[in-house]
Amino acid sequence: MSLAAKIVIGLIAALHFYIAWFEIFAWTSRGPIVFSSFPKDLFEPTKVLAANQGLYNAFLAAGLTWSLFIKDSTWHCRVATCFLLMVFVAGIFGALTASPKIVLVQTVPALVGLVLLHFAAKKTTQ
Repeated sequence: MSLAAKIVIGLIAALHFYIAWFEIFAWTSRGPIVFSSFPKDLFEPTKVLAANQGLYNAFLAAGLTWSLFIKDSTWHCRVATCFLLMVFVAGIFGALTASPKIVLVQTVPALVGLVLLHFAAKKTTQ
């Protein structure tokens, strides 16, 4: 795997660890600041729902991090591709249902990671 692909995957994993932390532990404290258009009185009642979303983001981050430690290049590429595709799809869904800005935060970085990963994989098989 190329260094560029590893860096992008690592950054995406870090982003999802941050999102997980935010949704699990800081929903009621930082949430009203970050999501100012969301009614403040709904943060406390949606705390459990946000924590559930946070857990899924933690799974994405853990999978991406795991992929960085896989030594076999074929399996590394497969696992990284799987988790990057999940981030990509989650970004599209989030953009359609929550905020179009999610495309820039999630979908585009996942796409960049996929492209870099597969260019690197192609170079190693040639």
